[in-house]
Amino acid sequence: MRTSIDIPVIDLAKPDRGAFAAACEQWGLFYLIGHGVDAGCIGNLRRASAAFFGSDDNVKQSVMRTRTNPWGYFDRELTKNVRDWKEIFDVGPAYGTSNPQWPEETVENMRVFRSSLESYAAAVHQLSLQVLKLLLESLNEPSDAIIAAFSAHTSFLRLNHYPPCAEPAAADSPTVPLQGRLGIGHHTDAGALTILDQADISGLQVLRQDHWVDVPVMPGAFTVNIGDVVQVWSNDRFMAPLHRVLANQESERYSTAWFLNPPADFHYQPLLPPNELNKAIYKPINWREFREQRAAGDYTNYGEEIQVSHFRRNRSPAPLVSG
Repeated sequence: MRTSIDIPVIDLAKPDRGAFAAACEQWGLFYLIGHGVDAGCIGNLRRASAAFFGSDDNVKQSVMRTRTNPWGYFDRELTKNVRDWKEIFDVGPAYGTSNPQWPEETVENMRVFRSSLESYAAAVHQLSLQVLKLLLESLNEPSDAIIAAFSAHTSFLRLNHYPPCAEPAAADSPTVPLQGRLGIGHHTDAGALTILDQADISGLQVLRQDHWVDVPVMPGAFTVNIGDVVQVWSNDRFMAPLHRVLANQESERYSTAWFLNPPADFHYQPLLPPNELNKAIYKPINWREFREQRAAGDYTNYGEEIQVSHFRRNRSPAPLVSG
């Protein structure tokens, strides 16, 4: 394991398209500064998260997610069919059988919970669209149509709480630890991109040149990584980074992730000129079908966890960095 100090930093106030493309090609992950999200909004969100996870079990159980409704509280999520050392609260748009769940506003400390989450989600969604536009421009792809499509998105906000763990896996443990627990096991994110607030305590690691590298907290910055949708769009020019989260023996840890996801019935494939479509590595993918199968594997063990590698035209195994 190496702790890296050369993770790219992108300033959205004065974006450099070349530096942005290099960050996506070489890391698939970067720090984002100059993002414009108000510090007060972030602070309110962090306090709301701590209040929710510190509430009585009956409050959390009242908004428990199910296999058919992914929005709400859950404390038994799996990654690669192994239980994570965390509890979560997810909130996203209503579609199909997915319906947001909120704790009763009469519950102590929950009165401002919903407004804090909704204000933060609105701000960070607009931020994610700015990043998406820059990303598409880096692929020389007109962005207006895709940005417009994301107005009916299935994006969601996730609050993470990692309680202290008596037997955490070591920071230099292999991808699948021989002993100890991980906060979240190794994975790539399924959607377009993820905007992460690591709060005050780091735990994120990314696989870099066959080594697990710490991604420290950078005060005032979001940590952003691209997801499988962008990897497919770029035809593997930009690779979704394999990442995991360490458990912590000494302290509890909080983080918040905004997952920018396409509309439910969105189809995506490599964004190539018509005369180069024969070079496409991936077949077209329907987001709803892909996400439902992926979510089933997160909720409980319903079989193999689907990956974008299942949609490769030659069906060859995906490289490790693509999940």
